[in-house]
Amino acid sequence: MTDDKNSLLVLFEVRLKELIALCDRQKLKIQELETALEQKNTELQEAMGKISDLNAKCDNMLTAHVLSVQEGEVRKAKLRLSKLVREVERCIALLK
Repeated sequence: MTDDKNSLLVLFEVRLKELIALCDRQKLKIQELETALEQKNTELQEAMGKISDLNAKCDNMLTAHVLSVQEGEVRKAKLRLSKLVREVERCIALLK
């Protein structure tokens, strides 16, 4: 019976050591994963900042484009109006 108890105790010690080793490996793996997660979160925050900056730049460019198009249309309208005024003045001069 003593041999059985000793063999069971030895088996228990072996299993306990295996369990402790497994626990240690899992702790290391968890630490690695937490570090990787923190790194990914940092990268994500940086990317979100860049996206925000690019969206702001895009909005500014679109606004500038709309303004430049409107300015071009205003110039065209002024030129057309000037041309019409000259034609009316010519017609008035011909009528006199």
